[in-house]
Amino acid sequence: MSEDEDEKGDPRDAILVQAYAKTRKSLIARLDNWEDQRTWDEFYQTYWRLIYSVAVKAGLRQDEAFDCVQETILSIAKQSKKKLYDPEQGSFKTWLMNMTRWRINDQFRKRKKDTAMFTGEWENDRKTAVIDRVEDPNGDVLSRLWSVEWKKNVADAALSRVKAQVSPKQYQIFDCYVIKQWDAKRVQDQLNVSMAQVYLAKHRVGTVLKRELAKLEEEDDGD
Repeated sequence: MSEDEDEKGDPRDAILVQAYAKTRKSLIARLDNWEDQRTWDEFYQTYWRLIYSVAVKAGLRQDEAFDCVQETILSIAKQSKKKLYDPEQGSFKTWLMNMTRWRINDQFRKRKKDTAMFTGEWENDRKTAVIDRVEDPNGDVLSRLWSVEWKKNVADAALSRVKAQVSPKQYQIFDCYVIKQWDAKRVQDQLNVSMAQVYLAKHRVGTVLKRELAKLEEEDDGD
């Protein structure tokens, strides 16, 4: 990958950002009668990509995956009023996975119902084979997928929170030096900063990142 591509990023990310914004706006509109709208907005920003990624890898199309994101968070918001999540019964990570699993299955059932209008039963069964794997009684397939995506999401969510707490310049230095793993001299030359600034950004941003990672990991109660 060239340096220009490195700076511009993947075009697919831009598409996701647009879809994210649209889904977020729709979701918040549906939450507008609830006092804790800001809390759910933060929840959405923290977990939407996790739910979306797992939904896509489970076999949903992009539009179905975003519907899954919205319906999962709406379900959680509604259930939270009844306090149905009990930390003593298991980790938040597992609870969120199960909530997501049910909404993924809803999307597959909806697809199966729609498909049945145009195809025969044999063709329909063949096309919905993925749901059988997602609904595996042992939950092995989705559980493994969820664990991998959970770790990625925790890191991404923490970095997103860090951006709001440090200067754009310091984050840029940290991103190049620590995340992209450029050597210090390249960071110094490309960003026109001193070596002291490179090491200072590494320390300051790294400290904030560790704190945010710890906060997010606390939400997984004992997994």
